[in-house]
Amino acid sequence: MASQQFPSQQQGSQPGQEHAMDPRPESIIQSYKSANKLQGKVALVTGGDSGIGRAVCLCFALEGATVAFTFLKGQEDKDAAETLQALRDIKSRTPGASKYDPMAIPADLGYEENCRRVVEEVASACGGRIDVLVNNAAEQYERPSITDDVTEEGLDRVFRTNIYSYFLMSKHAVKHMRAEGGGCSIINTSSVVAYKGNKTLLDYTSTKGAIVSFTRALALQLAEKGIRVNGVAPGPIWTPLIPASFGKEKVEQFGSEVPMKRAGQPSEVAPSYVFLASEQDSSYISGQFLHVNVVTHGCRRRGCQWLEKWTVDGLYCCVRSVEASKWQK
Repeated sequence: MASQQFPSQQQGSQPGQEHAMDPRPESIIQSYKSANKLQGKVALVTGGDSGIGRAVCLCFALEGATVAFTFLKGQEDKDAAETLQALRDIKSRTPGASKYDPMAIPADLGYEENCRRVVEEVASACGGRIDVLVNNAAEQYERPSITDDVTEEGLDRVFRTNIYSYFLMSKHAVKHMRAEGGGCSIINTSSVVAYKGNKTLLDYTSTKGAIVSFTRALALQLAEKGIRVNGVAPGPIWTPLIPASFGKEKVEQFGSEVPMKRAGQPSEVAPSYVFLASEQDSSYISGQFLHVNVVTHGCRRRGCQWLEKWTVDGLYCCVRSVEASKWQK
């Protein structure tokens, strides 16, 4: 298979804009079959205007959930309007759709008051409930040199968006998650870079690692309340973060380094969130991550001709047809 090459493009500022991308990311797989897995649920998705967030919003709506999402006003308005209209269209053609309307809420979630306001607005409009919280908002910047490119202001901005918001949105949303009947969950978006690192995305990688630890700790804390906490760690996915973060050459070759020789689409990631949000699919799963990626390498152990892959815990293991538990010496 030939390496994928995207058209040369660069947006140059965060957050990226999906409507300006070429080609546009795919939000829904055309053959997607819904099964009412989230019927009657109220879901809140941060950063839901574009990319993976938009795909999750649309899949949730197709599965019967009422969906509210956040976006950054003044920069993501057009993407947010497109997503909101798509959610309204799904509701209009879905039999037995929720009585609550989809919502698009502008907010900078790096600050607690904004997080509290968003949660209260959604809960007030949806009968006092939030069943599923998807923490997905993120930004990233290249920092090739820790001595020249890392600033306190830059760190504060990335950590506020990428991890503070996860803490603060969870803090306020949990108050509206009803223990009776179960089915409430929090799903956090991490990244493959949390497990394998990225030498130029220092602060972004650090926040994604923090999300993994936060998810596992919060899962333990909320287990007695019947709230499941899980995460998704995607590989290279074609989202607005890419042309907004990287130079033209990197964008052109984005995703070509993996064995499939292509980047993934948001439509290929979103079903993982449906799985984790669905009580019928994942009622006994908490503190775990789904890895939507194709990261494999030749085994580094001397003399071994087998493949090596990332395990759930981010360690390497040999993949063998026989005696898989023994290492090749």
